[in-house]
Amino acid sequence: MKILGIIPARYASSRFPGKPLADMLGQTMIERVYYQVKKSKLLNQVVVATDDLRIYDHVISFGGNACLTASEHPSGTDRCFEALQKQKESFDFAVNIQGDEPFIDPRQIDLLCSSLIIETELATLIQKIATPEQLLSAGEAKVVINHRGEAIYFSRSPIPFVQKFEMKEWLNHTVFFRHVGLYAYRADVLKKITALPPSLLEKAESLEQLRWLENGFKIKTVETEMEESICIDTPEDLQKALIILKNHLPKN
Repeated sequence: MKILGIIPARYASSRFPGKPLADMLGQTMIERVYYQVKKSKLLNQVVVATDDLRIYDHVISFGGNACLTASEHPSGTDRCFEALQKQKESFDFAVNIQGDEPFIDPRQIDLLCSSLIIETELATLIQKIATPEQLLSAGEAKVVINHRGEAIYFSRSPIPFVQKFEMKEWLNHTVFFRHVGLYAYRADVLKKITALPPSLLEKAESLEQLRWLENGFKIKTVETEMEESICIDTPEDLQKALIILKNHLPKN
């Protein structure tokens, strides 16, 4: 089984233009992400998929693998499909890895990859929710699963609803899961889901995985207990990440 790791990286960003090329103590963000992903033991190849020649040239300059994609893709999933199509060799699965997580743990990637079998259509990671803040945050996608570990539904609302108890007590009475944004797509399924029009539930929740569920695709979930890496969305996030980097530098 051959697995391609794809790192979508756009230059345009309303909150942080040029984010992939931001300097992080001598290395750009995309360079740090790329080298972290390359530590994966189960990916056969890694490629940065970008719509910007500056990012493409930069990745090539440090010895990375990159491909240019169209600028009008509505999501990272669509960019992943074009990148998969442009590879000279064929792959059974593609893994979509966020380009703004410079501390991503390659063991997370390998955990997801190790769960893949040829019957798998789509797969993603989930994690038990531990705090009321996570449970109530609209920025955290929650997921409920069936007894086979397949996703039934994703929502920005706390799900399931725990009847007869106040919300502050819910964590004491059932298990809640949050979605960790790492996807694996079987190659033929990736082609199919990118041809689907946006769905009603997807529009309501602003979660593209609901489009796949609405159209009958199965999303396998894999539970992880590893700490999720920091996502850099804003310049303020970058400053926090730089503090972490500085604290982990070797002491003289």
